[in-house]
Amino acid sequence: MNAKDSQTGTDGIAMPVRYVKGVGPKTAALLEKKGVRTVEDLLYFAPIRYEDRRRIDRVSEITGTRKTTIVGVVRKASAVYYRQARVFEVVVDDGSGTVVLKWFRGNDLYLRRSFKPGQKFILFGELKVSPFGKEMAHPDFEAIDEGIEDENLHFGRIVPVYSETEGLQQKQLRRITRHAVDAFSHYIDSPIPAEIISRRGLSDIPTALKEIHFPAADADAGLYNKGKSSAHRSLIFDELFFFQLALALKKGARAQAPGIAFQRRGELVDSFFKMLPFELTAAQRRVFGEVKRDMSDGRPMQRLLQGDVGCGKTVIAMAAVLMAVENGFQGAVMAPTEILAVQHHQNMQRWAEPLGLRMGLLTGGLSKKDRLDTLDSAASGRLDIIVGTHALIQGHVSFKSLGLVVIDEQHRFGVAQRRRFTEKGANPDVLVMTATPIPRTLAMTVYGDLDVSVIDEMPQGREPVKTKVFSERQRNRVYEIVRSEIAKGGQAFVVYPLVAESEVLDLRDATRMAGHLQRDVFPEFRVGLVHGRMKSEEKDRIMSEFSGGGLDILVSTSVVEVGIDVPRASLMVIEHAERFGLSQLHQLRGRVGRGERMSYCILMASSGGTKTSSRRLRVMEETNDGFRIAEEDLSIRGPGEFMGTRQSGLPEFRMANILRDLRIMEEAREDAFPVLERDPGLAKPENARLYRELMRRWGNTMDYAKTG
Repeated sequence: MNAKDSQTGTDGIAMPVRYVKGVGPKTAALLEKKGVRTVEDLLYFAPIRYEDRRRIDRVSEITGTRKTTIVGVVRKASAVYYRQARVFEVVVDDGSGTVVLKWFRGNDLYLRRSFKPGQKFILFGELKVSPFGKEMAHPDFEAIDEGIEDENLHFGRIVPVYSETEGLQQKQLRRITRHAVDAFSHYIDSPIPAEIISRRGLSDIPTALKEIHFPAADADAGLYNKGKSSAHRSLIFDELFFFQLALALKKGARAQAPGIAFQRRGELVDSFFKMLPFELTAAQRRVFGEVKRDMSDGRPMQRLLQGDVGCGKTVIAMAAVLMAVENGFQGAVMAPTEILAVQHHQNMQRWAEPLGLRMGLLTGGLSKKDRLDTLDSAASGRLDIIVGTHALIQGHVSFKSLGLVVIDEQHRFGVAQRRRFTEKGANPDVLVMTATPIPRTLAMTVYGDLDVSVIDEMPQGREPVKTKVFSERQRNRVYEIVRSEIAKGGQAFVVYPLVAESEVLDLRDATRMAGHLQRDVFPEFRVGLVHGRMKSEEKDRIMSEFSGGGLDILVSTSVVEVGIDVPRASLMVIEHAERFGLSQLHQLRGRVGRGERMSYCILMASSGGTKTSSRRLRVMEETNDGFRIAEEDLSIRGPGEFMGTRQSGLPEFRMANILRDLRIMEEAREDAFPVLERDPGLAKPENARLYRELMRRWGNTMDYAKTG
């Protein structure tokens, strides 16, 4: 394809979808609801499944329930009543027997006009054999004489089935897709190097697009339904190659950017390690070595630090901050909640004071005087370490010499927030941390441009929390366990999914249950309540009271998922546990077992749970391995819900499924990164088209996974 053709093609596929034959203003508006606005969108509007309609069966030969295609003549069509329920029935005869087509809902007038006695139809649907004969409910149907154009679109082949919206029928979608494929698919040409295409055994894009919508006559319908056909593989690889190219370009640009070479790593860090009342684990030593190497090499560090609750990530963060301070720079730590920010400040101040360092706290809950004092001290350089919430990224906040940015529970911050934080300094190093284990599948996707460190070892002596699922009928037994733990000097969390009573959901809520537990169940104990709708000051007061031992039981919502450290807390009870994601349950469980006493987590399962919910809760009983739990959570809930759709950082793929297509993702990465190694900016003439296509696809969203 020459440059002129390429330009014509790009313009052609960028045209509004209404330029496709058969798409008028009404249909265009309906397609827009599905995100289909341009010709290109329609070409990549892939079927959600496929139906094999190649074989036509004889009615007399069908002996069990199965999906089938039959051809027959209408004998009669009319509405009938069954116990006052109106059903439209059509009797079809294929010469070997009859089948009754049934519509329990539908437009009688439309159906009566469609099915005229003596007319021949081809039908596809699930045929059931009942004591009353053979029936087919709501089949797809096509009159044989409706026109040559459509005869081979809906029957006699593997037929695509698309995601529908009201007003758009499958037959209409197939017709307009066929027009789009015939008229425009040849304009799409991927500039992936021919050597890669050949080595991977991939089809050209126009061929793959034709086959994804209209598989060949001898295609394997099973492979198509699994998303593993040659056409699927070619389009998925193409999409993931450019995605990995974007990651590689971003990673390469970072490697070229001037950063800070933190050369000194002596007194402060060594003194800090010596004051700790424990030895670092081998995993902590390894990870700090990776961080230290990054901070010393003169390029901006972008490192993701993963590790389960209690594995010692904060110690590594503090050591990194001290390395920055030793070299004359400031370190800043941003946490998603005021509670967690205060906790980090308290812990780090305990370490910083003996070292003669000055720390500040910046949150929305500070008084005006304290806030102004912290702002002035950060800007003038009087503070070495500043801890805060998103208040740190406000426009009026400045630092004298910001050298290291630490972002805790990074998935709670949006891309723009993280970028604004790093812009407070001159290419500061960035360390992002998470206690939510991110499966390799997602880490490659969302954080593929970051270097990843994992603390995969727990400190010695820390016992895993024992977890047990209880049913509603065992509630009294659970209350006895709570009494027993408190009598032994422990404290208990009781977590509910709702703050207050819901008119829609039949669930216990934290507010009512706190009163019930204090009044009717545990009058001898001190019960507190905390939830996300409280003012920060009130929330902090209650948390502090619980942490200090002033409360025996803390009733809460998942607000305690992150950021409360109570060494005496030895029991976590989670009500309606099936309502929480597995990773969230794991985080909540991590709030106990932080002291020396044996700790327990009780998952209260509501009656009438599904097989999936039982499977999920069983995983929690079986393991404390956060990565195994995260993989299971991801496979059950999918990436969007797992990451949280609001600020997940997940790119939107048209063809790829990051769970199904991990191997193709790895192959795309293997091929894309070397291209950038040979030509870091894609500046060579042979890569000009590659660069243009990359910018066309990802240019506006190159920051989707950016953390710095």
